[in-house]
Amino acid sequence: MFESLGLTDTTPREASVLFALALGLAFGILAERTGFCLRRSVVGEDSMQARGVWLTALAVSLLATQAAVALGWIAFDAHRFLAPGLPVLAIALGGLAFGAGMVLTRGCASRLLVLGGSGNLRALLVLVVFAIVAHATMKGVLAPLRTGLGGITVDLGQWASLSALPGGAWGVTLVIAASALWVALRSGNRVTALAGGALIGLLAAIGWVGTGFVLQDEFDPIAHESLSFTAPAADSLFFALAATSIPAGFGTGLVGGVLLGALVASLFAGSFRWQSFESPAQTGRYMAGAALMGVGGVLAGGCTLGAGLSGTATLGVSAFLALAFIVLGALGAQALSVRSSAAAGAPRARPPLQPAE
Repeated sequence: MFESLGLTDTTPREASVLFALALGLAFGILAERTGFCLRRSVVGEDSMQARGVWLTALAVSLLATQAAVALGWIAFDAHRFLAPGLPVLAIALGGLAFGAGMVLTRGCASRLLVLGGSGNLRALLVLVVFAIVAHATMKGVLAPLRTGLGGITVDLGQWASLSALPGGAWGVTLVIAASALWVALRSGNRVTALAGGALIGLLAAIGWVGTGFVLQDEFDPIAHESLSFTAPAADSLFFALAATSIPAGFGTGLVGGVLLGALVASLFAGSFRWQSFESPAQTGRYMAGAALMGVGGVLAGGCTLGAGLSGTATLGVSAFLALAFIVLGALGAQALSVRSSAAAGAPRARPPLQPAE
């Protein structure tokens, strides 16, 4: 469709950067205002409310994305989320690592990006370490770990997509979306918070349609992608270091847009605050969590947005499996944290909220 837009002086890749910038700007504003974060919805003090917002986004993302598939605008047949060879060990270990890491850093990658735009220096440093380790896992010294674990696969054939289940794509979509909305409506959230979650879910679908339909050119194709922050964080870091030799892409525009959107939203709301580390122990915990998220995000095939929100909208089994192991990793890390605090003589209640949230 790109050739019909009349953008004769702009390539699809260049247009995708501007598109991602707008997408990220909208996400940054909405996520900053709603506190959108999977970690909060799993182990946060306000987990019920946070879960309602997150599940609303999941339901809308599923419905809107599958509607675009039904209309023939996009297709995921050749996408990695629907590859017949499922790297089950990489997804399991990666998901557990990412889930544990986001508990240690008190925020998933997308949440930390939003916090960074709101003045949180801890979050910004975590993102830098996260990006470096992710890049090392994709193309650097940790790449053998990725290829070794990724080579252990289970052939799912047609069962790589949940659309192969009875009821087909729409049957599965309606069941998941209805269940998610049922929980969301019982979460005690205000309508405005759920509406914000719905708009975030819509952004995921818009990302798929934008890169997979509107900006597609058969002579100059671009990657079919949506909201995701593992590879984009690494790409953005290295673009910042070598912009003259590494062109910006969709991920770079997305990361820049989220930072800008969160900054604008926090300034207008009066919530912008400079924050930093409080102790060496806290710094060490955050750096460890960043490293775990960097490795885990690559092995699992995406973060809580890349696999969790955007990925599950494809109905790929690998995305749902990654999301499940991320949640398990978060629950396990939180349980260990509470047990360790109790063993040290601290109160058995959950640790109090910190400014990183």
